[in-house]
Amino acid sequence: MIAGFETPTAGVIELAGKDVTRTPPFDRDVNTVFQDYALFPHMTVSQNVEYGLRVKGVGRAERRTRGQSALTSVALADYGNRKPAQLSGGQRQRVALARALINRPRVLLLDEPLGALDLKLRQQMQLELKRMQREAGITFVFVTHDQEEALTMSDRIAVINAGQIEQLGAPREVYENPGTRFVATFLGTTNIIEGAAASSLFGQSGTYTLRPERISIRPPDEPAPAGQRSSEGIVHDVIYAGSHVRILLTTVAGIELTVTEPGPPASAAAEWAIGDRVAVSWAADRVTKVR
Repeated sequence: MIAGFETPTAGVIELAGKDVTRTPPFDRDVNTVFQDYALFPHMTVSQNVEYGLRVKGVGRAERRTRGQSALTSVALADYGNRKPAQLSGGQRQRVALARALINRPRVLLLDEPLGALDLKLRQQMQLELKRMQREAGITFVFVTHDQEEALTMSDRIAVINAGQIEQLGAPREVYENPGTRFVATFLGTTNIIEGAAASSLFGQSGTYTLRPERISIRPPDEPAPAGQRSSEGIVHDVIYAGSHVRILLTTVAGIELTVTEPGPPASAAAEWAIGDRVAVSWAADRVTKVR
C-alpha cells in the first residue's frame, strides 16, 4: 500500500504530509529493495544503479556522477563494470540498495532484504544499512521475520499479526513491555505463565510474561535478593549457546521455566547440570501482564 501496488480499503497513505492514496506507484517518491535483488543480469553494475535515472531522463553525465557516488556509499566504487553474476550475494544486495537510493526517495521499502545472506554477512549488512539510513536521512520501512534483526535495526517496531498491528513502539518498549501474548512470544524468548501457575508464582491470576534473562538462578541454600519473589526447582536441561547458557527447569509446583545466564561460568565445576536442585528469583517489576 505504501508503494502503491495495493489500495487500502480504509484510511489514507500520506507521504511527507501529502495524500498519495490514489497516486500510481511510478508517481510516488518511494523505492523498494526486494529480497531477491531483482537486478538486470545483462546490465553492468553501473547500468543497474543508473537505470532509474535513465528512465527519468537524467543526462548521462549526471547519471555517471550520481551512480558512482551511490556505489561509493555502499563500498562498491570499483565494481561498476562487473555484471551481477560476478558478485557475491552481499555485493548484489548492496547494488540493489545503491539503485534504490540513487533516486533519493522519501521512503525506502525493504522487503526482507537480508534473508538470503548467511549470518555473518547479514549482521554486517545490518550495520551498513543503519549507516546508510543515517547518512541518507530518509525513512526506511524494513520488513523482517528475524526478531533480533528487528531489534537491531529499528527506531520503531510494528509487530503485525494476521494483518493487524498488535503493538507499535521503540524496540526496548516493545521487548520489555509487550502488550499481548503474541508480541511477547514473537519478539524473543519468554516464559508465558497463566492460570494456576500464575497464582502460584505471582500471587494473582492472569497471563504473564517473564523474560529468561530476568530470572536469577542460584543454589537453593542461598537467600533470595531482598524484595524478590522466589521458587525452587529441578534442572532438566542445560543448553550451551556460546554467549549464553539456557537452563530449563521445573519448579516444585510443576511449572516449567527457562532461565538465561550470560556466558559460561569461569569454571566447569560451577556449571549447572541436569538433576541439580536450584532456586530462582525475579523482581516483581520484571513481570508483565499481557492480553
